[in-house]
Amino acid sequence: MRDAPTRRKQPHELRSHRWFGVDDLRSFGHRSRLLQMGLSEEDFRGRPVIGIINTWSELSPCHIHFRTRAEEVKRGVLQAGGFPVELPAHPVTEQYMKPSSMLYRNLLAMETEELARSQPCDGLVLLGGCDKTPPALVMGAISAGLPFAFVPAGPMLRGAWRGNTLGSGSDVWKYHAELRAGNITPAQWKDMEGGIARSFGTCMTAGTAATMMLAVEALGFTLPGASSIPAADAAHPRMATATGRRIVEMVWEDLTPARLLTQGSIDNAVAAAMAFGGSTNAIPHLIAMARRAGLVLDLERFDAIARRVPLIADLRPNGDTFLMEDFHYAGGSRAFLGRIAPFLDLAARTITGSTLGDDIAGAEVFDDRVIRPLDNPLQPESGMAMLRGSLAPNGAVIKTAAADPALLVHTGPAVVFENYADLKKRLDDPALDVTAASVLVLKQGGPRGAPGFPEWGMLPLPKKLLEKGVRDMVRISDARMSGTSYGTCVLHVAPESAVGGPLALVRDGDLISLDVPNRRLDLLVDDAEMERRRAAWQPAPPRYARGWTKLYIDNVTQADEGCDVRFLEGTEATPEPDIY
Repeated sequence: MRDAPTRRKQPHELRSHRWFGVDDLRSFGHRSRLLQMGLSEEDFRGRPVIGIINTWSELSPCHIHFRTRAEEVKRGVLQAGGFPVELPAHPVTEQYMKPSSMLYRNLLAMETEELARSQPCDGLVLLGGCDKTPPALVMGAISAGLPFAFVPAGPMLRGAWRGNTLGSGSDVWKYHAELRAGNITPAQWKDMEGGIARSFGTCMTAGTAATMMLAVEALGFTLPGASSIPAADAAHPRMATATGRRIVEMVWEDLTPARLLTQGSIDNAVAAAMAFGGSTNAIPHLIAMARRAGLVLDLERFDAIARRVPLIADLRPNGDTFLMEDFHYAGGSRAFLGRIAPFLDLAARTITGSTLGDDIAGAEVFDDRVIRPLDNPLQPESGMAMLRGSLAPNGAVIKTAAADPALLVHTGPAVVFENYADLKKRLDDPALDVTAASVLVLKQGGPRGAPGFPEWGMLPLPKKLLEKGVRDMVRISDARMSGTSYGTCVLHVAPESAVGGPLALVRDGDLISLDVPNRRLDLLVDDAEMERRRAAWQPAPPRYARGWTKLYIDNVTQADEGCDVRFLEGTEATPEPDIY
C-alpha cells in the first residue's frame, strides 16, 4: 500500500517558482517570454513544470514514435494540472553512431542532468528505449535529483521473412553466418532486410533495450507493466499519458529519486536482468547507475545474484522461438516480476508511491512456455557469469545462456588480432592458423582503446571454419557485444588492453583457459615471460586531441566500474543555478 500521505508541496515551494512566481526583474523577463509564445499566465504560474526529455531523431528508428509520445505525455501533464515543456536531448542510437553509441551514453547523461539543472523544471519525464538511452537518462536524472518517471519506447513487432519469424539482431548474426558459409544466397539475404524490423520500437529480442527497460521498471521508475508494452500497441500511448499524469503528483509529493532508491532497488534491477537472460551490457549500465546513487554494485554482487536467480524468460537469443511481443501477451513485465518475487525486495518503493510488491500483486502469467515457472526454468542459474583470473584481474563477463555448453570449460591456443582492423583484414585469410579449438582474441576494444567500448565482442568466425560447419568458438575481448548476440564470447576483460591489462600481452599460440563453473579466465604463461612482455609493452599513441572523445578518454572508468566519467560519479549535489 502507499505510504501515509505526507505534506504536499505548496505552489510557492515549487522549484519553478524561482523563475515564474517571484515579483522581480528576472521573473518579469521569464514570464514575458512565455507570453511571447502565446501562453497566458494561467498556463504556467503555480503549476509544476514538467520537462519532457525527448531522444527523438529522424536517425533513431527505435524512437521515431517519440514525437507523438511526447504529445501524449503532455496530455497527461495537462490533465493533472501541470505545465509540460519538451526538451530535445542527444539521440544516442545504435544504428548509425560511430565508433560506438556507448561513447555517447555519458554525454546524454550529462546533458540530462544539465537540462534539469539549468531549466525551470520541477519534474522530468524521460523518453528512451534504444540501448544506451535508458541508463543515460536515468543516470542523469538520478544526479539531478528531481522527481522523474521513465517512458520506455517499447519493442517493435515480430519480424517475418519467407514464413519464418525473425528476431532483430539475433537472426541477423545467424543468417549472416549462413551467407558467409554459402548456405543462403545474396539475393535471399537482401530480401530479408525488409522483414526483420517491421515497425517503430526497439529490438524485440532479449537484447540490451528490452533488458534495460525492464531493469528501469524493476528499479521503480516506470508505471507497472510499462516496459514490455509493444511500441505499436494502443496501450503504449495510454501508458505515456498516464505517466504524464503521475509525474505531476510526484512533484507535489516530492517523490525524488533519493526517496525511492535503496540497495534493494538496485538488487531488484539486477535480479530482473538476470532472470530475463538479458544483455551483458546491463552490467556496466547498472553499475554506473548505482554509483550515481551512492549504492553498492560490483561484479561480485552481480555474480552472487546471478547464481541464485533462475533464467525463466524463454526469448531469443537464449531460446529459439519467442520474442518480446510473446512476452508481453504472456503477462509481460508485471507477471515476470511477480514470478521472480521470491528473489526481489518487495518493500522497495516505486514512482506509484507504493511498493514493488503492491505494483505486481495479482499479476498472472498466461503462457508458461514464455515466462517459465520457477521449477521449470530455461536454466537453473541466470544466463550470465562473472569471471576473474590472470587474464582478467578485475573481471570479465560471459553470457552462458547464449553459449555452447561444451565450450564453457575449454583450453586452447590464442589467435590474436591486435585491433578490429587487423581482425577484418586477416579473419578470412585461408592461411590463418586457426582451428575450432582455437581461442580468438581481440585487443583494443575497451572503453579507452576503441574508443567507446563498441560491440565488437561477438567476433565473427573464420570463413574456412564456417564452411566446415563450425558455429561457435571461444572468443575473448575487452569489448562489449550486442544483447541480441550469441556465442561463447568472453567480454569486458578488465583492465583493458589499451591501459596495459594482461590482454595487451597475449600472443599467438598462448594457451588460454576458460572455466566458467569456477569463474576463471587464465592466461597460461609463466610470470617471468609476462614480466618480459610487460617491460616491452608501449601504449598506442593518442588518436584524439579535442572534443567529447578527448574528454571521455581522459576520464572514463573501466568496464568493472561502469564506464562512467569520473567527474560525474557520486552523490555530491550540483548547486542550483543562481538567478540574478
